Amino acid sequence: MKDLGIKRTERSRIVIIGGGFAGLHLTADLQKSGYQIVLLDRENHHTFQHLLYQIATSALEIDSIAYPLRKLLERHDDFHFRMVNVQTIEAEKNRVATSSGYLHYDYLVIATGAVTNFFGMDSVARHALPMKTIAEALEIRNRVLKNLEKALLTTNDEERRKLATIIIAGGGPAGVETAGAFAEFKRYVMPRDYPDLDPELCKVYLIELLPRVLAQMSEKVSEDTEKYLEDMGVRVITETQIKSYDGEVVKTDKGEFPARILLWTGGVSGAFIDGLDKDLVDKKGRIATDEYGRVKGHENIFALGDVAQMTTMKYPKGHQQLAAVAVQQGRWLARYFLELEKGKQSEPFAYKDRGMMANIGRKKGVIELPGGRTFKGFLPWLIWLVVHLFSLAGFKNKMITFFTWSWFYISRDMATRVIIEKRDK
Repeated sequence: MKDLGIKRTERSRIVIIGGGFAGLHLTADLQKSGYQIVLLDRENHHTFQHLLYQIATSALEIDSIAYPLRKLLERHDDFHFRMVNVQTIEAEKNRVATSSGYLHYDYLVIATGAVTNFFGMDSVARHALPMKTIAEALEIRNRVLKNLEKALLTTNDEERRKLATIIIAGGGPAGVETAGAFAEFKRYVMPRDYPDLDPELCKVYLIELLPRVLAQMSEKVSEDTEKYLEDMGVRVITETQIKSYDGEVVKTDKGEFPARILLWTGGVSGAFIDGLDKDLVDKKGRIATDEYGRVKGHENIFALGDVAQMTTMKYPKGHQQLAAVAVQQGRWLARYFLELEKGKQSEPFAYKDRGMMANIGRKKGVIELPGGRTFKGFLPWLIWLVVHLFSLAGFKNKMITFFTWSWFYISRDMATRVIIEKRDK
């Protein structure tokens, strides 16, 4: 296998695998460093995953949440990007094997994020629709719109109901926000676009295994969220385990739900790369690291974000798989490398918990701050919009999203309702 062909310089080389939240912020904060930086990713863009559900529900278009990773080239004179699939880490040789060749490193950072976890349910993995990438979000949008078109072409009410029903598995922030967005789609879009289709045929279900939605937050927030969703027409079903799905019927331990669409937001696991000791990996697919992010047993290999189980005194079992953790770890590791360049020792990573929030729907948001204070309603909804708007990468993305949201607020009209898919020749 050939080398990737990136010329070595006198600078130490940092190879970063993954352009997600951790990888993007690490790379951006190293732009003025004296390192050679090589970023590897299977895609050529960063995806702002918090807003994928708005792609799926036709509220945003993809240019709102995708940021080209090569734009980072403009800020550093020795930065390189390669769109490859990293297959194996060869720690003893200080190199990685990719789909297009080898690449040696002085320091390696694994920031591969997470993949959808179907918990061993093969039928669900085959037929359910995950939502971790832009392509998957577009597939959901296409499927929903096509099903509604098909519903207009059949006279069978049972088939129409099955085509128009949407079931979301998982009551975390992604599931709750997706359910709320589809409820708004049913309320605002369907009467305009599908006047010949009874909106009441469209049922939105949210199925959660645990006793309440948003289980990471307080019971008060869960209660407020569930009431918001039910008022919007979402049927929330808790303490229910999904057993199987054949593309027609979702079977659970509490009954069956006919539906042509099952959206899976029910769990993730770290995107582990072969080569490291598998004893370092926990049940969530996370690689064990110390409080400096170093993979245990390796001085020059680091892991960040969803793929890392960084154990500290405060978090002996590692941090939650949250974007906020990944962002802070990425920025912290950049400071670590900058201090290392100066011959200094950095302080270990310390996560700053700024609370959690969720956007349920129009003027309906919930926030829980550290210490347990909770808020609901218009202000949390507005704060959610502002925080996510300014968290987007790139000025253009911020402006597109701002004007799209503003238009929806004024007109109550979703941005894009077009079916775009590859046709067989």
